Amino acid sequence: MLLLVVAIAVFAAWSWLSYPAVGYWLYDLSVATEAKLYKLHKIVVPISEMTVSTWQGGPYEASSNVLMLHGFSADKNLWLRFARHFVGSYRVIIPDIAGHGETGFKEGGGYDIPLQAKRMIQLLDVCGVDKVHVIGNSMGGYIAAWLAATYPDRIASVALFDPAGVTAPEPSDLERHLAKGHNPFLINSREEFKYFYGMTMAAPPWVPRVVLDAMAHRYEQARDELEEIFRDFRASPPMEPKLPGIQAPALLLWGRKDRLIDVSSVAIWSKGLANLRVEVWEGIGHMPMVEAPAGSARLYREFLASLRSESPQDQRLH
Repeated sequence: MLLLVVAIAVFAAWSWLSYPAVGYWLYDLSVATEAKLYKLHKIVVPISEMTVSTWQGGPYEASSNVLMLHGFSADKNLWLRFARHFVGSYRVIIPDIAGHGETGFKEGGGYDIPLQAKRMIQLLDVCGVDKVHVIGNSMGGYIAAWLAATYPDRIASVALFDPAGVTAPEPSDLERHLAKGHNPFLINSREEFKYFYGMTMAAPPWVPRVVLDAMAHRYEQARDELEEIFRDFRASPPMEPKLPGIQAPALLLWGRKDRLIDVSSVAIWSKGLANLRVEVWEGIGHMPMVEAPAGSARLYREFLASLRSESPQDQRLH
């Protein structure tokens, strides 16, 4: 009887300790499978102060290139289901931005928007890309807009999905939390992660519970790192003064149910950008490319096609 009790206790302990590892394994397996299916390859690119992990795909000799930038605390994997629609005719580059994903974090490494934008230019240089269509979500949108304002000769167009970078006229749920001294990105438990995850999307795709718990564990492990990145990110210069200087054609997509950055921000971007197409989607939250990847890709492809005056046949998703 004692041996049975000990065996049960050992099994319970092993299950508990290995639980996050199972979730990591399932997540990594699904990501690798999707990337292979969508013909995206993992390529590590050395720049001056670090190596940047990227997904890359599409014809190397393609006449047009697309750079896709994720948001704060996210990684390059969030773009996979969106990117699949572009690898047939565009060269696609999706980096883990410094401090995130497999690019990694370095204490005191500097994570403000101007420096992150500079790193993206270095990445393009090493990849042999002169001019690029850049698309970014949240913090990635902030970086994309900064690139368009600061390096205009390198940016063919800019697409912004729920971007950070301006002060919204109306506070979001996130801003209300921050005003009370609580940052929902800084996770201490699975319960806190569950609440935070609910803030990120209005209609998230289904994810197994064990994978969500692994994601929660990853956030807990990275709490101090995320705090430093968030501090640098939030201290970055605002975009408002730089918006009139952006001459590249621009697309702005916002989810009406965004709880992290309020949709009232659309008015600020619309006032500041001269050449802008705006879409506000009902029933969508902070990450349209994850919540509605095919629809978001269709919108973006139409935007790119309008720049090149492509035929209707060329506008179809690949």
